[in-house]
Amino acid sequence: MDKGKNFIEQIIDEDLSSGFDSSKLQFRFPPEPNGFLHIGHVKAIVLNFELAKKYKAKINLRFDDTNPENEDQVYIDAIKEDISWLGYKWDKECYASDYFDTLHDWAVDLIKKNKAYIDSQTSSEIASQKGTPTEPGKESPFRNRPIEESLDLFSKMKKGDHEPGKHVLRAKISMTSSNMLMRDPVIYRVVDSHHPRTKDKWKVYPMYDWTHGESDYIEQVSHSLCTLEFKPHRDLYDWFLDLVVDPEKTRPKQREFARLNLSHTITSKRKLLSLVEKSFVSGWDDPRMPTISGLRRRGYTPEALKKFVTAAGVAKRENIIEMSLLEFCAREDLNKKCNRLMVVQAPLKITILNYPEDQVEELPLVNNPENDDSGQRMVTFSKQVYIERTDFLEDPPKKYFRLSPGNEVRLKGAYIIKAEKAIKDSNGNIIEIMCTYDPKSKSGSGSAESQRKVKGTLHWVSCASNTPVEIREYDRLFEHPSPGDFSVEDLSKAINKDSITVFHGFGEKELSKSKVSESFQFQRKGYYIKDIDSTPEKHIFNKTVSLRDNWKNK
Repeated sequence: MDKGKNFIEQIIDEDLSSGFDSSKLQFRFPPEPNGFLHIGHVKAIVLNFELAKKYKAKINLRFDDTNPENEDQVYIDAIKEDISWLGYKWDKECYASDYFDTLHDWAVDLIKKNKAYIDSQTSSEIASQKGTPTEPGKESPFRNRPIEESLDLFSKMKKGDHEPGKHVLRAKISMTSSNMLMRDPVIYRVVDSHHPRTKDKWKVYPMYDWTHGESDYIEQVSHSLCTLEFKPHRDLYDWFLDLVVDPEKTRPKQREFARLNLSHTITSKRKLLSLVEKSFVSGWDDPRMPTISGLRRRGYTPEALKKFVTAAGVAKRENIIEMSLLEFCAREDLNKKCNRLMVVQAPLKITILNYPEDQVEELPLVNNPENDDSGQRMVTFSKQVYIERTDFLEDPPKKYFRLSPGNEVRLKGAYIIKAEKAIKDSNGNIIEIMCTYDPKSKSGSGSAESQRKVKGTLHWVSCASNTPVEIREYDRLFEHPSPGDFSVEDLSKAINKDSITVFHGFGEKELSKSKVSESFQFQRKGYYIKDIDSTPEKHIFNKTVSLRDNWKNK
């Protein structure tokens, strides 16, 4: 056996070596359309779609649309967009609602075979009879209800003659099973809501456990891959299949893998929805959100996300992956793709006293030293330029190599300058630095002075030619490393109130030609993407990731 393969691949290989027909291999990705996909879903998407590629098998995208109260076409469209953006195509688009008639008919057969019954207790009464992992449950007083009576009630439930909560259909399995999920689970309930696809045709809707395995069987999915929380559901999955499987057809096999748990992040759609509804974020695609749409807007690429989940691995046990791994994968990908540009987000004006008043130069800078084909651009240099306010200190500590009185630095791709005097306003705030420059120190001029070494190199932007920009810097959305431990009601206690800082600065003139969703490396700052809120008059950039890992220091 190839030890380089993950355990799911090993299971598939064992099935194939035992005689399973490779042409019958089939996978599926079954999201529920009640929210946007998040980073945890990326793992399931990559696992299933890459397996389909590797084994040359078919894969379905199946929407588990059995809960119309929380589902919306907006979510369906977003899910399809996210999967396509990741670079995957599905063979068939399916919906659990496609099978509602078949699932209903099979449920009627269960009642006829005395394998299911209508329970008329309240949900709290049913819950109180479930027992505990160490104590058996108690049978419902309706467990032995006559078959014809259950059939009649189920028919009336389907027609909408009974309000939600009055009756449910339960499978008749065992109230003493060690697996509490097998203690007569509910498989149908009344829901009086408009369904995005079936409209108002149905008043009864199947539960997940009944729908999941039976839908897999209808589609002839060979390997149904779920996250570990569904492992206890496997007994029920198989029990339901036993009732309908034709031995001549493929019987789906459920196997479980560890979900992707990321530090300082939540992946509960209910909690993510709460963040949106309570306006802690601007929407599902807020760049601080762990949704695929949020990560895309933040500037993460499909390649970076796929590399991340591949590096995290397919495991049998739950673990927590550090956010720094995701950022590392983003840097590795963006470093090769992004052109470098200079942007000053907190501008401080520099005036070069001995630079000719009316002189303007166009200096060549390499776009991306990691890409030989990236070419170069021309950057305007003038008597006045902006540097970062943090790149000047009037009273610097030892080993401070940026600009300070009497100290020299090189302006990247341009000249060496020396600070002569700081100009202050009436409140004592520094508003301008008077400098001198060495005319012979021009980068790339070939002179001996151009080779002169100084310890500091600063990025800069010309005051005479630039692009005003809005820069959105992001920190972690949650201060607590395990925000998932907080309830929906207490989630606000884990929120980092300083998770976004907005700057208004200046960038190279090249940025005026940038396109929405185009990414750059802002030199000495990190990687940024042009936001969808940008207009031809307003250039907004979201920070994707810093140039180095800062998480370990927080």
